[in-house]
Amino acid sequence: MLEEKEIKNIRFVENHPDPTGEIPLFLSPEETEPVRHLHRTLLGYQATPLVELKSLASRLGLRSVLIKDESDRFGLRAFKGLGGVYAVFRAVCDRFGLDFTALTIEDLRKDPLLMEAIGSLDLVTATDGNHGKGVSWAAGMLGCRAHVYMPAGSLEVRAQAIRDAGNAEVRILELGYDDSVRYAETMAKEKGWLLIQDTSWEGYEVVPSWIIQGYSTMVYESFEQMKALGYERPTHVLLQAGVGAMAGGVLGVLRNLCGDHMPRVAVAEPHEAACIYESIKAGDGLPHAATGNGVTIMAGLNCGEPCTITWPIIRDATGWAFSCPDQVSVTGTRVLAEPSGDDRTVESGESGSVTAGLLYTICTDPAFRDLREDMGLDERSVVYLINTEGYTNPDLEK
Repeated sequence: MLEEKEIKNIRFVENHPDPTGEIPLFLSPEETEPVRHLHRTLLGYQATPLVELKSLASRLGLRSVLIKDESDRFGLRAFKGLGGVYAVFRAVCDRFGLDFTALTIEDLRKDPLLMEAIGSLDLVTATDGNHGKGVSWAAGMLGCRAHVYMPAGSLEVRAQAIRDAGNAEVRILELGYDDSVRYAETMAKEKGWLLIQDTSWEGYEVVPSWIIQGYSTMVYESFEQMKALGYERPTHVLLQAGVGAMAGGVLGVLRNLCGDHMPRVAVAEPHEAACIYESIKAGDGLPHAATGNGVTIMAGLNCGEPCTITWPIIRDATGWAFSCPDQVSVTGTRVLAEPSGDDRTVESGESGSVTAGLLYTICTDPAFRDLREDMGLDERSVVYLINTEGYTNPDLEK
């Protein structure tokens, strides 16, 4: 077991990345080209901005802070639509024996007989919010119906956002997130529905791999945008994690693009749902469930069991794992919403802002001076963050 440390209620463990770990080829440029092709053909597609926060970087003593702003991706206010729409498209192509590399959603929509057949399909998933919006959106485009289950404590405003995104029946269950996933799986088996779930377990890995590939678009966009700003690659990457599908997907792309020049990586989670943190802390290379009660304002990160596909990628690439109180996310939302100098405002929900809050805390609070030095955060550092969502709870984020 790795040594756990704590500074001002932020817990962390230092991991030892394995640079010889297997490169995930399913996230290579060649394997993910069909993803980017599909996304580029969707109505309303445009690369989301990579925002350089020069004033914040100067304040923190860093060379640059780059944040990929997913707060308005496809109008869904989150990155999750990237994975949801690609997985639904692949699942439909798989069901009807279609060549996913040669077709687009618009091609499918031009065939009345095919659309009638697709319209008979039912999709099902469990979500804390953003993934459900992506699946609902895709169902709306293809004329089929989604059944979306949300865990206990989910806000009605988030459930309504899923309904409004496309075509979904939404229910808030009296179950936690992981049990809601199991309920969706049960309903898929009983009803013959297509399960479009953004985490994996033994025997269910194909669809999640498509979802993870879907997330790759934002990283490939980011590298093109970095080069336009004069940066070859980041020196540091801070990623938030729920089950770890997004974090592992991003790190898998980085392994392909950076090779032996991987940036230093930190992963952040809420105290009460820190499954990646617990897995890294265990030090045995295996995934472990979170030990908290799941109560956190970071609804999108409220997940108790790691994704089996991406856990090995995270394990081999991560240098520091953090378990954070909700206040870190609040700090991040405030820092991004109240920029200084010429920095632009970045609208970030609770799950999108935790890495910005963590970076700000480490770089400004003297209590973290030794940790900052250990992480190599200095005037040469180019730090890459992803704002995974815009505001999702207006009452909290006013």
